This record gives sequence, C-alpha cells and structure tokens, in this order.
Amino acid sequence: MSNDDKRLLKIGELADASGKTQRAIHLYEELGILRPVTRSTGGFRLYSHDALERALWIGKLQGMGFKLSEIKQVLEDWERSSNGPQGMSRLRAVFQSKLAETRDSIEHMRTLEKELHDSLVYLDSCNTCTPTHVINDCVECDQKGVDPSDIPSLVAGLSCGDPEPWDVDRKALRQGN
Repeated sequence: MSNDDKRLLKIGELADASGKTQRAIHLYEELGILRPVTRSTGGFRLYSHDALERALWIGKLQGMGFKLSEIKQVLEDWERSSNGPQGMSRLRAVFQSKLAETRDSIEHMRTLEKELHDSLVYLDSCNTCTPTHVINDCVECDQKGVDPSDIPSLVAGLSCGDPEPWDVDRKALRQGN
C-alpha cells in the first residue's frame, strides 16, 4: 500500500468518495455504524480507507432495501458473534431473508407489469371506438367482440355500482334541488 493509499480521509473526502453527503456520514457515526479512526490536531474527523469500504457497503445495503436501523442490527449481531463462522451464519440468515423478500417483490412487480401491459393493449383498442359512447360504456365495452370478462382489472376497476359523479344533474344542483 502506498503512502497515498494509507492517507486518512477528511469527512468531505469520504463523502465525495462514497457518494454520500457529509450529513449521512455524521448520521452513520451517530448510529455507531461508522467511526473515524482519529481526529486531526484541528479537530477534524479522519477516516481510514476501511471507512470508505464501510460507507460503500452501507450504500449497497440501503440499495437492497435495508433501513439504517437494520444495518446497525446486522453490525451488532456480527460484533456479538463469538467466532467467524457464527458471524457469517448470522449474516447469511439476514441475506437469505432479504433474498426471499426481494424475490417476492420481483414476482409482485412481474404481476404488475403484466396487468399494466394487458391494460395498455386493451386501452389501445379504445382509440377505434366512436365518440358517441358515454364513459360508462367503456368499462363494459361490447365493441369489436370484447368479452366483458376479459377486461383487465385495472380498467374494470373503474366500474362500480354507485352513481358516478358525472351522472349528477348539474342544472338541478345549481338551482338548489
């Protein structure tokens, strides 16, 4: 390691190198998930390159959906481990749980993607309808051989049994009836 690599980083340098704000670095310190190695004679916090690695790691975990409180808990569990295999086992369990959560989220997003796609295909066919139809006709479309049971739920959800606000007799409302 060269002398430049061993040089300690001021908070601004650490923030810039990690893509975090100085406030985020301060918050990490307050939570105990990042620590400066020392202070300069002028009182500036000084960080090692390990702190940069830690800040990048925190960012990756946040990108995976971990809250700072969860990251703190992961670190506390790690530090309480009596040995390396135990610590790795704890970390593995956390990552397994996050992987299952991520897979569930991906499946949910795939379902949403299909619903949006199906709705857009359906809505594309609406451009061929004549403008004489009223809005309520749209959610029970019988044009072009559309089967009402095939209307995508994101479109069908517009329909409801209650009177629609556009069905209100606006002239009667203005006259106070």
